[in-house]
Amino acid sequence: MGERLFLRLEDDPLHGPESAMPAGTLRAFPVSAALRGHVSHLMLYRETFADGHEMRERVLPDGAVRLVFNFGDAPSAGGGDGLAVEAIGASAAPAVVRMRGKVEGLSVTLRPGAAACLLGLPAGEIGGGAVHLDALWRGEGSALLERMAEAPGDAQRVALLHAALLHRLRGSRIAGNDIATHAARLIAASEGRLPLRDAAAAVGVGERRLQQLFHAHVGLSPRAWSRLARMHGCLRALRRRPAPDWADLALEGGFYDQSHLVNEFRALCGVTPTEFLGRTVSVSSKTAG
Repeated sequence: MGERLFLRLEDDPLHGPESAMPAGTLRAFPVSAALRGHVSHLMLYRETFADGHEMRERVLPDGAVRLVFNFGDAPSAGGGDGLAVEAIGASAAPAVVRMRGKVEGLSVTLRPGAAACLLGLPAGEIGGGAVHLDALWRGEGSALLERMAEAPGDAQRVALLHAALLHRLRGSRIAGNDIATHAARLIAASEGRLPLRDAAAAVGVGERRLQQLFHAHVGLSPRAWSRLARMHGCLRALRRRPAPDWADLALEGGFYDQSHLVNEFRALCGVTPTEFLGRTVSVSSKTAG
């Protein structure tokens, strides 16, 4: 059983250079103009594994809520089986996904603030787990999956998905969405350096209210979102400096010290910085496609 790494930051077209899946496994599709305020990325994945072979993929967290539609053998995480169609909650922890057989599906990455509109419940109610989409869409998730599976090609599948998402957004307007989205963008742009009180003041609410809005519309606490933003800044810096001075990198990245950086790496990535760099070197020939 092998294990590989998957990392995609917001500005990566498909995946980061640290990721190690075979070329051609992933394909990104453009998001229609009407959906761009709610959907940040739409990706098709397709890979076949030999009988009896299982691949473990360590997926580093980006804090996004996702919708996943599996046409083949559904990947699984944790101890349970994978779901054919699911909503995966925002998380600040890495997930180890197990894949076997014929894996094929579409993944929809939602922007902060979009989950409540598309799913009909606060993003934080999903937590970091997965929920069968039929439980949220009253059976319409499986029906959509069936229609997409019968479509003659990938472009037609994506068109059906766009239409379904637009239908669910029609007339949807939830209070506080814009405030949470704005605050999330400010914290991400600061790479986690913006204090909660300053983020709340910038969007015109109190700290307690901002925490409530993050739970409803982002699915993480502002603190967890800030930790991810700081880690993403560090990961971007490592792409520019593959042999860093860790103490300097820690201070430049907003960590208290090198020990803080190492602890955050373990918590958010599931590996130490040295282990991460070792994996990066081993797949250095891979590109973001």
